[in-house]
Amino acid sequence: MSSSTKRIAWIMGLLLAVVLAFVVGKSTGNQSASGPPSTSDPAAEAEVWTCSMHPQIQMPTPGQCPLCGMDLIPLVSDAGDDGGPRTLSLSRSAKAIAGIQTTAVKREAVGLELRLVGKLEADETETRAVTARVDGRIDRLYVDYTGVVVRKGQKLFDIYSPELYSAQAELIAAKKAAADLAGSTLESTRRSSERTVNAARERLKLWGLSQEQIQAMETQSTPTDHVSITAPMTGTVVQKNAAEGSYVKTGQTIYTLANLSSLWLQLDVYESDLGWMQRGQTVRFVSDAYPGEFFKGKVAFIDPVLNPKSQSVKVRVNVSNHDGRLKPGMFAHAVVEVGVSDTGNEEPLVIPESAPLITGKRALVYIADPEQEGQFYGEEVVLGPRAGGYYVVREGLNEGDLVVSHGAFKIDSALQIRAKSSMMNPDGGGSAPGHDHGGTSGATPGGSKDLEAETAQSVTPIDGVPEEFRAQLDAVLNLYFELGNALSGDDFESAKQAALGLPAVIQKPKHSLLPPDGHAPWGDAQNNLRKAAEGISSAKEIVAARLAFFDLSQEMIKTVRLFGASGATPVLVYHCPMAIDGAGADWLQAKEGTLNPYYGSQMLRCGSQTEVLVAGTSSKTGADHGNH
Repeated sequence: MSSSTKRIAWIMGLLLAVVLAFVVGKSTGNQSASGPPSTSDPAAEAEVWTCSMHPQIQMPTPGQCPLCGMDLIPLVSDAGDDGGPRTLSLSRSAKAIAGIQTTAVKREAVGLELRLVGKLEADETETRAVTARVDGRIDRLYVDYTGVVVRKGQKLFDIYSPELYSAQAELIAAKKAAADLAGSTLESTRRSSERTVNAARERLKLWGLSQEQIQAMETQSTPTDHVSITAPMTGTVVQKNAAEGSYVKTGQTIYTLANLSSLWLQLDVYESDLGWMQRGQTVRFVSDAYPGEFFKGKVAFIDPVLNPKSQSVKVRVNVSNHDGRLKPGMFAHAVVEVGVSDTGNEEPLVIPESAPLITGKRALVYIADPEQEGQFYGEEVVLGPRAGGYYVVREGLNEGDLVVSHGAFKIDSALQIRAKSSMMNPDGGGSAPGHDHGGTSGATPGGSKDLEAETAQSVTPIDGVPEEFRAQLDAVLNLYFELGNALSGDDFESAKQAALGLPAVIQKPKHSLLPPDGHAPWGDAQNNLRKAAEGISSAKEIVAARLAFFDLSQEMIKTVRLFGASGATPVLVYHCPMAIDGAGADWLQAKEGTLNPYYGSQMLRCGSQTEVLVAGTSSKTGADHGNH
């Protein structure tokens, strides 16, 4: 065969192979197109499309969420989800997409810091009143103003008193008679004269005269017109109640002396924190006079009676003050570090604070089934206190259980969509609780709203708050508004700068302007606001700042409910039920129109106005509907 003939045969074979490959590929493609749809394509299975952030939205076709603008996702029924009424099965890919994370329940000694406010007072056990023991006239004051430090035995005042004059005369006469009868052979007579002298001495001693004064009188031939009264202890004159030339009655207080080398710090402890307090605990505190410097004391006494008006108990802390720097009347901000394990011999069961879904009445956690991968079931639990990023668990969990620490709300939302039992719908069935954005039908209030309503009802406004204090509080509100606006605009650095300035501004509204029952609540508010501001200013990313802003907002709302505001600008409460991993969150604005600080540009208009705390004089306020 010639070379040309071989070349033609080779080309024809190649063409035949290409044609066969095309025919086989087309046939295979037709079979795939005409066969059943792949079970791995959720969009092919979906007949309903929903929003991952607003599960109450269910649409027949794909598109965007009418509330937040996010792309709708296919709602795929889980064929393996045939567990209990509060059970959900997720594939590995679904778990990854939802960001589900679990943490083992463990026993651990956790602690918390109680931040309290109080006031320094003189130690009552080191306080003495100097009173008039007889009627008389004060002719000279040696200590004529308060604040003077006196020593024991130092002269305080001279008093003229007919009774003292007579008592001196009796002592002098008795002493002279005893001297005359000293040589008497009758012992009974000598003893009688000695008893008379001792009785005269004792009478003068009971009237406040010292032993040295009485001995000096015995050497005199005639009584003196005036008698000097001396200090019974070393201390500071904290009260002076008489003037030269004034007449005094028996029992009338002339001076009050206090030994200020030891003081009492009287702390106001709310009923909810009282269980953490024990005698002997170390307390650290700072005073505005010495910022940044900590002083220490020990808890010595816990008042057995609760103040029904402030719902607080006085806790007394003994404080050493040998250098005299601390003064009675100073306000103090105290910190008590408490270990939860101190309440029992065994370390408590704890779970991350992000694990439970909490309403006003119930707490629910989701647990990973160790025998069936991807299956989660809900369990109601009884929670103890929150401490150090954990909740103590009293009932409902065992050590080693794997609780969902991240993504629990997404599991709960999925159960709501399936009309199963969930946090919001414990009985299951019906439509899922929703978010009323104005014009969205079928939405019902969520559990977080109920909790907020309960909280609002529990805050009793302080009576008699002066306008001067409210005007000072406006500076705190204005910086808070600036911070919220920065977060809603995704301006992380400006938010941190505003937070850095908050602690100084929080100190401006003064305790002294408030009525007595407002001191403890304002001190508590200062501590909580400062702590939340520090959480924002120290945040490494905007997500952490927004979480701390939730704490700041809760405390700011409570503060305005307690003390009000001047009304120069409106103070409006806004609510987004999807914030904080779906738990819902409030914040304050000075003007209408939703600017969501928890989502920023991602969902700027997600939320609605729920309340007008302060109407304001410059703007019209009303219900905010249809901001989206």
